[in-house]
Amino acid sequence: MATKRLQAYQDVLNRTPKHMDYDGKVSELFAKNVFHADTMREYLPSDAYKSMMESIQNGTRLDRKMADQVASAMKDWAITKGATHYTHWFQPLTGSTAEKHDAFFKPVGPGKAIERFDGDLLVQQEPDASSFPNGGIRNTFEARGYTAWDPSSPAFVIGKTLCIPTIFISYTGESLDYKMPLLKALHAVDQAAVDVCQYFDKNVTKVNATLGWEQEYFLVDQALFNARPDLMMTGRALFGHSAAKGQQLEDHYFGSIPERVTAFMREYENEAISLGIPVTTRHNEVAPNQFECAPIFEECNLANDHNLLLMDIMEKVARKHDFRVLFHEKPFSGVNGSGKHNNWSLSTNTGVNLLAPGKNPKTNLQFLTFFVNTIKAIHDNADLLRACIASAGNDHRLGANEAPPAIISAFIGSQLSSLLDEIEKNVKAGKMTPEDKTELKLNIGKIPQIMLDNTDRNRTSPFAFTGNKFEFRAVGSSANCSSAMIVLNTIMANQLKDFKKNVDSRIDKGESKDEAILKELQKLIKDSKKIRFEGNGYGDEWVKDAEKRGLSNLKDTPRALKVWGDKKVAKLFDSLNILTPRELHARQEIEFDSYILKLQIEARIINDIAQSQIIPAVITYQNKLIQNVQGLFAILGEKTAKTSAKAQLELIEEISLHLNGLKSKCDVMLEARKRANDLEDLEAKAIAYCDQVKVHFEEIRYHADKLELLVDDELWPMPKFREMLFTR
Repeated sequence: MATKRLQAYQDVLNRTPKHMDYDGKVSELFAKNVFHADTMREYLPSDAYKSMMESIQNGTRLDRKMADQVASAMKDWAITKGATHYTHWFQPLTGSTAEKHDAFFKPVGPGKAIERFDGDLLVQQEPDASSFPNGGIRNTFEARGYTAWDPSSPAFVIGKTLCIPTIFISYTGESLDYKMPLLKALHAVDQAAVDVCQYFDKNVTKVNATLGWEQEYFLVDQALFNARPDLMMTGRALFGHSAAKGQQLEDHYFGSIPERVTAFMREYENEAISLGIPVTTRHNEVAPNQFECAPIFEECNLANDHNLLLMDIMEKVARKHDFRVLFHEKPFSGVNGSGKHNNWSLSTNTGVNLLAPGKNPKTNLQFLTFFVNTIKAIHDNADLLRACIASAGNDHRLGANEAPPAIISAFIGSQLSSLLDEIEKNVKAGKMTPEDKTELKLNIGKIPQIMLDNTDRNRTSPFAFTGNKFEFRAVGSSANCSSAMIVLNTIMANQLKDFKKNVDSRIDKGESKDEAILKELQKLIKDSKKIRFEGNGYGDEWVKDAEKRGLSNLKDTPRALKVWGDKKVAKLFDSLNILTPRELHARQEIEFDSYILKLQIEARIINDIAQSQIIPAVITYQNKLIQNVQGLFAILGEKTAKTSAKAQLELIEEISLHLNGLKSKCDVMLEARKRANDLEDLEAKAIAYCDQVKVHFEEIRYHADKLELLVDDELWPMPKFREMLFTR
């Protein structure tokens, strides 16, 4: 195995960048493989095009005749792109995407065939659902599931396949995916936000949630990756001593991008741009061999589809360049983990960003309305936000090396915080005088000015306001953005509905519209004050302060996932028609099961590597030392050899100490795993894996990593951190 490691390392050193550049203007590539509005106008009859636009913009159904025309046009266009097959591209609750390819080809007689694709095939398919997670919604022997077309996300061609974004539902109509509840949450926040916007602008008839994600990832050479069973099976290095040089010099962040990495980036960016993904940013991240890419903001549903599609593209392109992409939240201990910051806002059909300050008191009152309601939604649903980003991988990242802590708080900056405090203090309980209103409006009108020097971010905050959006920094790198966006848009829709109801009640009692809005905002500011935090989220003081404030500290995934079982949570999602209690319970079961399975796999890999790779390598080296000592005793005699072989004897003893520790801790972990596996209740089993099995991972690693420093480098069986993180 050591030979394999050294050969893998040599393979890396022999790599040369693979240049697969596009020579033309990148702008000419944009969306060339997407069946977008301009392409539809070219391929569709005018009435079919109008029906399609109506369906995309307003969610209206296409009748069968129109669906047939759209399917035929889509097929004709896809064939010009070289497509021979089509697939319904969907997002099951596995965390990745799924697809089943069918050919356009259909025999029509002896020696004859046609390319066929009609409305029925476009609108719905019936993939085998038996092996997808369902959380008890359906029996294993009931394989039927349905994919249904989502016209709001355009079809695209990748390779030789026409891909049609779809939702995925059970035979009984329940959601088995991420997209369906996301679409419902977006519809709910649209309706609620439009109702509130009517206080300020009657021309607003549509509000879109927007999302701009920032995707962090690591690159590892494929040869080194293949020599690490833990990376191959779990996505993270379960063993490995930190390299002498890590990220402490901060010389990698925003540094010059290595040539081989740049070649990889250029190719996946070109692929992405041709699929309509507006990727514009790339840079080195803080940790060695860690990078980030980000696109321009898009409508939330489309942005999420694009993120999942890009992750798939990156993995495929990486292999061409002899890389492997690691999306795990914490693939290497001792350096930064990877997140997927979700930058979220709301925009109107009139072109207004509702979370951006305006140019006058009226537009700034609108900004404050949505800004304060967002903070209140976070305050009331902090545990739910923690639950939606919970995963085995993210548990390693949260609160470590620049990632935000597990305690949910909101950072808004000292100037805005002072403004909210002033509003809370100055809005009078009784009827406001004209002077009160004038003073408040003047202060509100100053918002753009007070924010000019207040655009910095608190990198320790899970939920930070960054000038015209909120950045949900706690989302993990491997996550489907939908999980966070379903929750965020749901709680915002619910909060805006409550706000509208309360303001209308005040108006009915004789208050003016502006006064009613200001007094309701004052109440929300006061009620949500404890969620605002401007300090260092890593400090022990914050943990104590958060506890005094009554904020939850759900440190691990099993405790966070218990939130999904809260009756208030079930009522929230059910009341807005986003997830039924049955669907919500199913998702909780799936998350518990996923957590257990991931820890089971890690535990097995840890034991396998320790027993079959590390221990044999250690014993081989120890035998060499023993032979050396025996030789010295034979040549020098016992008295002289005891002095001459002192270092070797101490080394043998130290190796034996850690070897015994490694073996005994593996045995203890194995017994703990057996006990956990005997539990039938998923919640209890997940907690057992967290508290009784996972706790041994670091104990085992401690001994293994100590041995890595003691054993002959040529005998160590796996690539080391210094090789994986600094070889490009």
